[in-house]
Amino acid sequence: MKKIFIILFAAFLFLIAAFYLNPLKPVDKNSKEEIVIIKSDSIDGAIKELENLNLIRSFTFFNIAYNFLGYEKIEPGGYYLSKSLNSMQIIEQLNQGPDLKSITIPEGIRKEQIGERLAKLLNWNDKELAEWSNIYSENNTDYKEGVYLPDTYLIPVNETPTQIANRMIDNFNEKFTPFSKDALEKNIKWTTVLKIASLIQREAGGKSDMQLISGVIWNRLDAGSLLQLDAAIQYAKGKVNNEWWSNVTEEDIKNIDSPYNNYKYKGLPPTPIANPGLSAIEAALNPEETDCFFYLHDRSRQIHCSITYEEHLENIDKYLN
Repeated sequence: MKKIFIILFAAFLFLIAAFYLNPLKPVDKNSKEEIVIIKSDSIDGAIKELENLNLIRSFTFFNIAYNFLGYEKIEPGGYYLSKSLNSMQIIEQLNQGPDLKSITIPEGIRKEQIGERLAKLLNWNDKELAEWSNIYSENNTDYKEGVYLPDTYLIPVNETPTQIANRMIDNFNEKFTPFSKDALEKNIKWTTVLKIASLIQREAGGKSDMQLISGVIWNRLDAGSLLQLDAAIQYAKGKVNNEWWSNVTEEDIKNIDSPYNNYKYKGLPPTPIANPGLSAIEAALNPEETDCFFYLHDRSRQIHCSITYEEHLENIDKYLN
């Protein structure tokens, strides 16, 4: 009997608090709208974030209201929220899904791969994906590839593919600015920097060997030699068996007639072959001084370079066979 009385008394106090304190009312009626980033993928975690940001008055009452309405999740992302909203209004906006979604673009993937990730995130249809893939493919081709800077982006869900592309290009332009002066002083076109950086990005085993690979590439260019880099042929091959960067075969080298086949055609490819990170861009502008013309990575991804082709063959036998 005593236990029942305690439960009823607790419920009575709860109702009194709800009536007089109104924990679901706005925190600040004069507050302006802001972007609120929710990182947690659990309801409790997301509500705790709202409480920590002082957007709601009570974790407990908000949690009860959210569950009472039968909502089963709060999707991570960015929401346009305000402390001037009451809890029920905030709940309604949360239930509609985020206004902005976060995506991280890794270094060294090509434009089409970015498009596939965006399509999955934003539920694009085929037309929207095609818009993304074809932007700047015919006009202003300097922006066809390589300028979609690897980074983390918070993207409004209602932005068009073209708007998202320009958002990434604007980010590239801003981040590339410190390198522009160096390129100008060295009389290197920014498009050349990007082409070399993209090759470095795809060929390197990690940041530690980027400058050495840059040195080898510049040595081959200065000598008028064929670059003979598999990464460029991989780009020419495109998507094979649902894989973008498939292994290069002797048949590929022999049969692919493309300006990206640098076993056949001298010089740099017509465009970058991927979207490089800032470390690769820096390496393209600051190659390591080396006499090496060849390199390989062993099975532990350690790089070994050589001056002559005969030495390169010895390294192949030593580290790969």
